[in-house]
Amino acid sequence: MDILLKVSIILVVGFIGGKLAKLIKLPNVSGYLVAGLLLGPSLFNFVNMDDVNAFSVISELALAVIAFSIGSEFVIKEMKKVGKAIAIITLAEVIGAVFIVFGVMYYIVKMPLPFSLVIASMSAATAPAATLLVIRQYRADGPLTKTILPVVALDDVCGIMVFGIAISVAKLLLTGGNLSPIEMISKPLIEIVGSLILGLLFGFVLTFVRRILEGRDEKQIVSLAFIGVATGVSNALGLSPLLTNIVMGTVIANTLKNPKGIFDAINDFASPLFVMFFTLAGASLDINILYSIGVVGIAYILARGIGKYLGAWVGAKMVNSKKQVRRYLGLALLPQGGISIGLSVIVRQQLPEYAQLITTIIMFGVLIYEVTGPIFAKIAISKAKEINGLDKVEVEEEEIESEMTHLEPVMDNT
Repeated sequence: MDILLKVSIILVVGFIGGKLAKLIKLPNVSGYLVAGLLLGPSLFNFVNMDDVNAFSVISELALAVIAFSIGSEFVIKEMKKVGKAIAIITLAEVIGAVFIVFGVMYYIVKMPLPFSLVIASMSAATAPAATLLVIRQYRADGPLTKTILPVVALDDVCGIMVFGIAISVAKLLLTGGNLSPIEMISKPLIEIVGSLILGLLFGFVLTFVRRILEGRDEKQIVSLAFIGVATGVSNALGLSPLLTNIVMGTVIANTLKNPKGIFDAINDFASPLFVMFFTLAGASLDINILYSIGVVGIAYILARGIGKYLGAWVGAKMVNSKKQVRRYLGLALLPQGGISIGLSVIVRQQLPEYAQLITTIIMFGVLIYEVTGPIFAKIAISKAKEINGLDKVEVEEEEIESEMTHLEPVMDNT
């Protein structure tokens, strides 16, 4: 079939899935994923794994755009107010997931130590895409929403570092080699620091270029070009495109007087990209995994969910966050996707002894969490009463502007 026709059908079916999901009060992203599942090898096989691989550039660009958008949440003025709290909450929820998954795998399910270490480390990262799309769909804003996005971004950094250390230790246990502590942490550290430096470089260059751009179209074209180049260079250097784009977005958010124009231009382009991304993600899921996963997979799902929720609750409690943050943050941190799948590729390369089982469990986790995660995210922002929060903020801003307009003649007369 003609590739353009196939892409168009995927886009239309994903769109219809989102509309149907909305009719039954579910987030659009859940509809995209289910639509993709219907199109994929598990059911109608309209989109096979070769197609998913062929369209991987769409998924890669979508993740990069999402990462860039997340960077807009790291405004230094705002982070100074909540920065320490965000760091503590993130550390707590990462530790919660890793320790509980490890404990369940090693002590209860009785899996080998190297396997338990690696699968536990892969439980830390949260897929930001689904949660971000739910927040945008429902125009959420408030204490919980402002906590979710920076936590999701930071726990990806922590997840990559924990995974790097865990897989080094696992290799040491299996081979009996003599790796120094420095060698165990050097690879993930180089990846993180390199990504930060690259993101800073591209961010400052984009800030400079932005000053000579005119109009929305020019902002959109140049910004997308920078996102694409940053992603490609990161891949070529063995760095993290996700972290690089988060840092680039952060630089833009903090160096431009009006960064909103850049992010709005990107977001206008991103909607069809997101539909394609999630529909293809659904097509890549294999429901046959359900028949082969066994008790290990079920244990992983439950342990990760409990670890994320309890860790987030403990962290929010430690920093005296508002009640709605303590109660519902953990529900918004469940989605698992791109990063974990990427890490499973590294497992296949460096730990072939457990690659098949780990990859199967991770894909099972993606299947469960990517379908149910957006639903839990909606429940979280709904319970926190933050749905349509942006509308309330805009009304308040209009009221303040109106009051200032009325006060100006009074001030002039005095």
